Amino acid sequence: MGDPKFPRKKYSTPRHPWEKERIEEERGLLIKYGLKNKKELWRAQSLLENFRSQARDLQARLRRDDPYARKQFEALVGRLNRYSILGPDATLDDVLSLGIEDILQRRLQSLVLRKNLARTPKQARQLITHGHISLNGRRVTIPGVLVEGSVEDTITYYEFSPLSDELHKLRQEIAGEAKEEKQEGEAQ
Repeated sequence: MGDPKFPRKKYSTPRHPWEKERIEEERGLLIKYGLKNKKELWRAQSLLENFRSQARDLQARLRRDDPYARKQFEALVGRLNRYSILGPDATLDDVLSLGIEDILQRRLQSLVLRKNLARTPKQARQLITHGHISLNGRRVTIPGVLVEGSVEDTITYYEFSPLSDELHKLRQEIAGEAKEEKQEGEAQ
């Protein structure tokens, strides 16, 4: 059964450790999404592999008109819809065509960056781990948590954080950069 102090791994390492193309691709994703290490990337890949394997299994069972498979399919699509990874009218082909970036974009760290609460992915991670970000009114210190679509709009600075003051230096710098990017986008 195992010791409860040592939880089961939630990721699997690559089968071949020294593939140049895979290593370069992983490094690009680490930089783009500001991940701490490759374990975080492999955790997202394992989650994606679980979704895909469920979809493949359900595809075969739906061909045989298994009534329980229909319920499992609706539950899978419902879960992906809840996290805003797929729409409500998704099919098994949509689940099978998901990519790793679809999962990484739903992490709290990525959403903090997208909402212009931080300048860089690394800074978004730092703000979260230091307790400056709240999700649905509660302080969150885990950058890798997947955010549901219904609570995505509630991502803000934590009310007791020094950053909750709009006159804070960091917030003014971020707002200034966001204005410059918006003006550059309109000029083009």
